[in-house]
Amino acid sequence: MSDRLAVLPQYLLPKGALTNFAGRVAGAKGGAMTTRLIRWFVGKYDVNMDEAANSDIASYHSFNEFFTRALKPGVRPIADVPFVCPVDGRISQFGAIEDDQIFQAKGHSFTTTALVGGDRALADRFRHGSFANLYLSPRDYHRIHMPCDGKLTRMIYVPGSLFSVNPTTARGIPGLFARNERVVCVFDTAHGPFVMTLVGATIVGSMATVWHGVVNPPRQPNICDWTYMDRDIVLKKGEELGRFLLGSTVVMLFPKDTLAFNPGWQPAGAVRLGEPMATSR
Repeated sequence: MSDRLAVLPQYLLPKGALTNFAGRVAGAKGGAMTTRLIRWFVGKYDVNMDEAANSDIASYHSFNEFFTRALKPGVRPIADVPFVCPVDGRISQFGAIEDDQIFQAKGHSFTTTALVGGDRALADRFRHGSFANLYLSPRDYHRIHMPCDGKLTRMIYVPGSLFSVNPTTARGIPGLFARNERVVCVFDTAHGPFVMTLVGATIVGSMATVWHGVVNPPRQPNICDWTYMDRDIVLKKGEELGRFLLGSTVVMLFPKDTLAFNPGWQPAGAVRLGEPMATSR
C-alpha cells in the first residue's frame, strides 16, 4: 500500500475530538486505572524507566505526569560543541533550506513562511539556511531542550490540523509540518536568529514552554503572537525549553552559513538529547 493510501483515513477521522478526549484521559488522576494505563504503555513501547528521575510507575498521579517525566541527572550529558541535539528521537529530515523550501519527504516540501504562520519577514531570515526535523516517538523522553544558548524574543501559536506526524504520514501528506497546529519559538543567539517549532499532532493533548506554561488548550481559531523583547528570558544550551503532552515533532531553523551538521547524522537515524548536532561555520 502506498503512503498516500495509508494516510487517507486520517482525513476522515475526527482528529480534534480524539485529541480532546486523549487530553482529558492523560490529565485525569485515575488512581489504579492510571497506573494500569502507564504500565501498559511502558510495556507496549519498551519505555526505559531506569533513566527516569522517578522510576516508580505507581507514584505518577496522571499519565501526563508520567509522560513528561524528568530524567536522572547525568544520563544525557551535554556535549561541548556549539549545537547539541535538543531531544531524544529520530531524524525525520535535515539539511539545507533551498531558498525558502524545507524538504519533508520525497515529493513533499513546505515553506519557511508557512511554517512560522505567514510572517515573511521572519521567514526571510532563514532563506538558504539550515533545518532539522526531529520526530519524538511514544517511547521517547518528551521534554525539549535548547540546542545552544539563546534569548527568547517571540512565540507564535499557529492553529492547524492534527494529523499524525509519524514517518508514514510525513511521506503521505503534503506540507504536514506547516499545516498542523504548532508553537513557533524565536530566539536570538550568538550565531544569529534561531527558531524552534513544536508541531502538534493527533492526540497531542497540549504543548507547553517553560516561560508560558501550557499554550494549548484551549485551541485558538486565530494566530496568537507574544513578544518578549522587554523581558530577559535567556536559556542556556541543554536547558529545558518546553514539552509535549503526548509525542510529536520539532522543526528547527538556522540562518545561512551558521552551522555544519554532524556528519554521522542520517535520515531515520536515532538521536539523543545532548549529543553533538552541529559545529559552527
